[in-house]
Amino acid sequence: MKAVKTDALWNHLHWLLVLAEQGSFTRAAERLEVSKAAMSQKIKELESAAGVALVQRTTRSVRLTSAGEKLVEELRDPFARIEQSFFGVRDTAGPVRGLVRVTAPVAFARQQLVPIVGDFLRAYPQIRLQLEVTDRIVSLGSEGFDLAIRHSSALPETHVALPLCDTRTLLVASPDYLARHGAPQSPADLAQHNCLYYPRGVETPRWRFAEAAQGERVEVRIQGSFATNNSESIRDAALQGLGIAMLPDFSARDALACGALRQVLPEWRAVDAFADRLWIVRPYAAQVPRAVTTLTHWLRARFVGA
Repeated sequence: MKAVKTDALWNHLHWLLVLAEQGSFTRAAERLEVSKAAMSQKIKELESAAGVALVQRTTRSVRLTSAGEKLVEELRDPFARIEQSFFGVRDTAGPVRGLVRVTAPVAFARQQLVPIVGDFLRAYPQIRLQLEVTDRIVSLGSEGFDLAIRHSSALPETHVALPLCDTRTLLVASPDYLARHGAPQSPADLAQHNCLYYPRGVETPRWRFAEAAQGERVEVRIQGSFATNNSESIRDAALQGLGIAMLPDFSARDALACGALRQVLPEWRAVDAFADRLWIVRPYAAQVPRAVTTLTHWLRARFVGA
């Protein structure tokens, strides 16, 4: 294979860094918006120019050789500084533009985020959004995300976390279910109801509450015919009249507003269930692209205090 001239290697080296971060040719190609074949060819050309193997390829994974690991380690900081310098210069002039990759929980994304995306994109037509909707906690750095919206109390210390909005955990049921089975008057009554819940491993499901006025705390062992790790699915089961559901407020808001669900035991506050705040999380960087900060500020303006 014809060797690549040294002054033409910069693009090759950047692609090697992306491959190291993503851990596969497929994900690296998607990140760079090129074909997998182009990605593979670029690495082969770089190895030819270096005269040494940089990547070990298997049918399932990609792993750097010791030479590849050494090269990536030495290149990571210089390329990060180059990237920050370029974005800093580019962002100082003209309209805000660029691609912002965001990950968000399924229920929040579908019910609260996607319905307002159009407003943002109309306000900033040169910004492109790529949204991954998942309840999985992704690694922002290794998977190439600029922002994450997290409904969690455990936030990475190495990242910047900004509060988006407070949330509450609610007990809800359909009018039909309450008409057939009656409304519980205290948390203890829940033991006699069909409870729709978010499973927490193999432990026996329990709901914990604090009474709003006196602060009394109680724990109730519950049972039910349906459990799932997605709050939208729990909400839909409650809409079918299957039982009493515990949900974050953003999953129940629309159904409560139209009367399809009713709140149960409003004088009691659920504890140790879902987090009480949504956060915007991003990796720490000395220079943050304007598109990322613009989206962050816009979201906080829309949701803070909502």
